[in-house]
Amino acid sequence: MKQRNQEKRIIIAIDGPAASGKSTTARKVADRLGYTYIDTGAMYRSVTLKAIESGLMDTLRSSPERVVDLLAGLSVCFSGDRIMLDGRDVTLAIRENRVSREVSFISSLKPVRDTMRQMQQDMGRGRGVVMDGRDIGTVVFPDAELKVFLTADVRQRAMRRYAELAVKSGDPSELPCLEDLEREILDRDRADAEREHAPLKKHPDARELDTSSLTIDVQTDMVCSMAEDILKKKQNG
Repeated sequence: MKQRNQEKRIIIAIDGPAASGKSTTARKVADRLGYTYIDTGAMYRSVTLKAIESGLMDTLRSSPERVVDLLAGLSVCFSGDRIMLDGRDVTLAIRENRVSREVSFISSLKPVRDTMRQMQQDMGRGRGVVMDGRDIGTVVFPDAELKVFLTADVRQRAMRRYAELAVKSGDPSELPCLEDLEREILDRDRADAEREHAPLKKHPDARELDTSSLTIDVQTDMVCSMAEDILKKKQNG
């Protein structure tokens, strides 16, 4: 589809819990529409990776205000389909399970959320973007023309996460079992929903989509159809 001029482009916000298919769906929707895809989860994972590699996790648990030191001079940006942290490609490193276990805590810290929100709003200001995360439709872009909230059964989400880890692991014996992944996902769901700042929740205007039994292609078709309906209304209005 040809790129639209700005007044005929929209912001698409896709929120939902871990492993509900947000990132893959958002990426495919952006490609289909000729929009820019912004993986906000990767941005939070990048900050988490920096905290882990800096050896600050224990310090931050007892003194979370110290996260401002971590954020000083922080650079997180995208180069094509790669994510760069302080000039280094961390596309693969941020998907490691050690990052998955800590990202909910790091992303709950207000200075982190404030910094990421400003970056994300700057990236999406020109419209024609698809963003996925947990607070895109509620906090980052509550005025997004299309807000979608993806959900999925926890077993299905654990299976997706297992498949993702299996692709990256050269040793099957190192993979966690499905039950452990389910527990980690449920723990993260609870932490994301109960955090003080920008908790995971569905915007009243968001369209909920259960992806438990849907393929990525079907999810993409459905979201693109929603976007096309909105674009037609904008063009006719």
